Amino acid sequence: MFGRSWLFDFEAGEFRMTPTRKIASADETAAWMMWCEKAVRTARYHHLIYSRDYGQEYEGLIGRGMSRGALESEIQRMTTEALMIDPRTARVDQFSFRWSGDACLFSCRVMNVRDETAVLEGSVTV
Repeated sequence: MFGRSWLFDFEAGEFRMTPTRKIASADETAAWMMWCEKAVRTARYHHLIYSRDYGQEYEGLIGRGMSRGALESEIQRMTTEALMIDPRTARVDQFSFRWSGDACLFSCRVMNVRDETAVLEGSVTV
């Protein structure tokens, strides 16, 4: 159910390498967490390679003139919907928000069906 994957460094935009210059592999939990991070970094409907269920819709928040509280509520909803599409994800909760100008930085806890948890961070510029 969980599968394996390669380790990807989202900040550098490239796969992580082993000391012998081979692409490093991720264990099942790390593969699921990379899926979660990729899902909140990918705009829904923008890439034909992904299903219409994959990714988030933060772009729809730009220029809507909503209060910060309303924006935080929408970010929480959109993030939860994006992550709960994966059957490995059991729960998304414990959101926290911090603002820096027009950017809303958030973190949340994600739990998989094995009761393993991790903190996921993201940002949305409105």
